[in-house]
Amino acid sequence: MAFGRVNPQFRLEDQGIEGLGNVYYNLMEPALIEEALRREEGTLGQGGAFLVSTGKFTGRSPKDKHVVKTESVADSIWWDNNAAMSPEGFDALYQDMLAHMKGRDFFVQDLVGGADPAHCIDVRMVTELAWHGLFIRHMLRRPDREDLDEFAADFTVINCPSFTADPARHDCRSGTVIAMNFDRKLILIGGTEYAGENKKSVFTLLNYLLPEKGIMPMHCSANHAVGNPVDTAIFFGLSGTGKTTLSADPARVLIGDDEHGWSDRGTFNFEGGCYAKTINLSAEAEPEIFATTTKFGTVIENMVYDEETKELDFEDDSLTANMRCAYPLEYISNASHSALGGHPKNIIMLTCDAFGVLPPIARLTPAQAMYHFLSGFTSKVAGTERGVTEPEPTFSTCFGAPFMPRRPEAYGNLLREKIAKHGATCWLVNTGWTGGAYGTGSRMPIKATRALLTAALDGSLADAQFRKDPNFGFDVPTGVPGVPEVLLDPRRTWDNPTAYDAQAEKLVQMFADNFAQYTPFIDDDVKAAAIG
Repeated sequence: MAFGRVNPQFRLEDQGIEGLGNVYYNLMEPALIEEALRREEGTLGQGGAFLVSTGKFTGRSPKDKHVVKTESVADSIWWDNNAAMSPEGFDALYQDMLAHMKGRDFFVQDLVGGADPAHCIDVRMVTELAWHGLFIRHMLRRPDREDLDEFAADFTVINCPSFTADPARHDCRSGTVIAMNFDRKLILIGGTEYAGENKKSVFTLLNYLLPEKGIMPMHCSANHAVGNPVDTAIFFGLSGTGKTTLSADPARVLIGDDEHGWSDRGTFNFEGGCYAKTINLSAEAEPEIFATTTKFGTVIENMVYDEETKELDFEDDSLTANMRCAYPLEYISNASHSALGGHPKNIIMLTCDAFGVLPPIARLTPAQAMYHFLSGFTSKVAGTERGVTEPEPTFSTCFGAPFMPRRPEAYGNLLREKIAKHGATCWLVNTGWTGGAYGTGSRMPIKATRALLTAALDGSLADAQFRKDPNFGFDVPTGVPGVPEVLLDPRRTWDNPTAYDAQAEKLVQMFADNFAQYTPFIDDDVKAAAIG
């Protein structure tokens, strides 16, 4: 039986998905929460937030993500980074998943990926869990209700956590599977309740489609000056580097916190919401994001809470350090209504350097920007994963390797061309350690990071005196108002400068070893910009 609002010519039956139980089309937030509570999928929290546990999986499963190797994509997918699935394996997976779905209730959300109407795609999300429907309704963009009457999806995503894949039959790695078939315009997700797989599957999809149109897809946050969308800044960064925190600047308008495109028209958000980490979140440091955790419909994932009062514990990471909240963009008071911006005037690449080597900010040439973009450096620290006893480098190309279906150079060259065409200034910002490596030094003061970013974005940093970094060759300011001068020279922050030199040499070699994989595919100036 069908409930809700849907294009009568585009029901699931019209897509060959038949024999289900009840199908709920495009329910709005209150109805989705009612259904999720009725099915005991979670708990109602303070302010009407919805508290859920994702069970065994509290993060993405990148090794279980597959691209179907059809003739049309065989030569354009970066197979070293994307596991292949045979068309035959996908066909068996699809038929077995459809058989598993029969008689079960499902929730359909017809949504849009991309705020720019010239470059967006229509996506149908079919979810077994009502709260997944709520989550993706926050994450993607919601069409006007009347537009649903004529909605026909470009791509369909089916998420069925109760389905377990068979590696031998379905040509996958385990019982958990994320399978993308570009020819059939279909994405299948099974064996995991982690909601982030829903949004990242759409991000991966756009990362494949948009470069063919000359559009740069980016794993970044973005904001612009109040009253001046032309003054746009984008923030690349891996998890834990401050991408969401630093873009949520009360003095600027938030375009989005995670996924954007850069077209000939400017910057546009892919999403309609934010998916923020909540570990150690505080009302003092991040009041806007903190406030969303008690707003109606916000999805709270994998957080410990008081069973009686439903008060959240932002310090208890016993379930996972990757606890999060998902909420619509309009829950942030200074969020852009259009989610559109101009061509980036400033490009910030965020890194969390646990080795204590990199300066808090550095200015990059276009060639250096491509080098650091392809490197995508941050670092793991002791205690974050079993077996990690000292800082470990993490290089995730384009600041988002798990979501990049094409070779890194395809994105790197696009970025370089757009920087050259539109004259963006590029900065590398270290939000990691100073005064020594993790365990000896201290975390870069957020107040200093914000002061440096403010100076970069308002243009005043361009007037500073700069020195050439002896290790990486980029320009480092020697003095910025409001920032201790010693902080700008990381070698001076160490008690033992010789130890700093040894650590710096070690990190430089790590960069070089990682970058060797790209040298056959890049121009000489980027090779020259690699180190020093």
